[in-house]
Amino acid sequence: MGIGYPEKTLEISSFFLQKSHIGQSRAQSATELLQELNNDVSGNFVEESPETLLDNDPSFFNRFNLVVATQLSESTVLRLAELLWNSNIPLLICRTYGLVGYMRIIIKEHPVVESHPDNALEDLRLDKPFPELTEHIQSYDLDHMDKKDHSHTPWIVIVAKYLTKWFNEKSDQLPKSYKEKEAFRQLIRQGILKNENGTPEDEENFEEAIKNVNTALNTTKIPRCIEEIFNDDCCVNLTEQSPSFWILVRAVKEFVANEGQGCLPVRGTIPDMIADSSKFIKLQNVYREKAKRDIAAVGNHAAKLLQSLGKAPESISERELKLLCSNSAFLRVVRCRSLSEEYGLNTFNKDEIISNMDNPDSEVVLYLMLRAVDRFYKQHGRYPGVYNYQVEDDIGKLKSCLTSFLQEHGLSVLVKDDYVHEFCRYGAAEPHAIAAFMGGAAAQEIIKVITGQFVIFNNTYIYSGMSQTSATFQL
Repeated sequence: MGIGYPEKTLEISSFFLQKSHIGQSRAQSATELLQELNNDVSGNFVEESPETLLDNDPSFFNRFNLVVATQLSESTVLRLAELLWNSNIPLLICRTYGLVGYMRIIIKEHPVVESHPDNALEDLRLDKPFPELTEHIQSYDLDHMDKKDHSHTPWIVIVAKYLTKWFNEKSDQLPKSYKEKEAFRQLIRQGILKNENGTPEDEENFEEAIKNVNTALNTTKIPRCIEEIFNDDCCVNLTEQSPSFWILVRAVKEFVANEGQGCLPVRGTIPDMIADSSKFIKLQNVYREKAKRDIAAVGNHAAKLLQSLGKAPESISERELKLLCSNSAFLRVVRCRSLSEEYGLNTFNKDEIISNMDNPDSEVVLYLMLRAVDRFYKQHGRYPGVYNYQVEDDIGKLKSCLTSFLQEHGLSVLVKDDYVHEFCRYGAAEPHAIAAFMGGAAAQEIIKVITGQFVIFNNTYIYSGMSQTSATFQL
């Protein structure tokens, strides 16, 4: 759904408009051409300004599960943000101003189950093997295997076998230092079969085991961010209004305190490796079966919690349960501040601004300048430097707006005059290159919010087209 201002377009100011559309409704023309990009997507438009809708039909915005606001004035954005905050509807504000891009996400609480972290370590539990894994590893006798079986033993088994040897002969602790890990790798190397000449055989599975020592020997523990979620008030004090996410998180917490013995549910996956199919599948099934038992245990805790809250057992699906258990180490909860908090004199996050002003060219300077041009607009009914003849006169006026903003918010920071001059020269232009970049970035955040996958930024994103850099701030 798009909301377009009712006036007609007088010039081609969008990639999605053509000369033939001059004089026609911009909202209607853009909607028609945008729909041609994907036949599976439907779109609509309303020829009404957001200000008019906020005045006459504010409930219009309550029909959406997310609202994107672009290029709106400060007063309109504040009204819209307040309305949507009270209705618990996420708002994404996007703006292009000259060579500067700005985005602000406003969402009360956004839980993420599938956060897809980069470089996540495998959940192998070699330091705390569960009984079934121990039994499986003990079924291998590396010293009495033929060459074929020996060279097709999964590297996880190899590391586990030599870890037992390490505990018996070297230390009761996991190898941690570089020196200890090198000694452990050497221990594994000694297990490689040798031919009749005493030359080590080419056993890729052992090389794979040596290569994975660093990642395989990680300590099994609950990440700090998950501990914080467990201690969150929404997890500790469940109510009938608690969403499924928090009920399941509480169930996982109960599991950790009981069946898990201080550990999260087993993820149930192992990486690809050099091994014959039979050995790999057997090892994979050991982890999978353990994961199933852990999921069932968490499900039992969830059922008891649902019963105590007077909620139906089917209110949490099996898919939700499995998904959260398999991602229990990667859960995230993002809470953004409201726009009224950001703009309030008593709730303004002054410390975030000051801490980032150590660098006089920090992207946070661009945020301060955007606030200054909004103040200029409020005082003069236009943005600075819209016409060339205004640029020189507007420099002093914009500097005055910036100074008064900094003083009102108790910010004793220095903003270079170069930025004031630059923003006057921008004349509130919306270059296509910056708009396209911001559109792509905004689309990614929208997909994150709607799908609940990957972690959104919190809460302000600034892009500098001058330096080709960007940064996020919690304002």
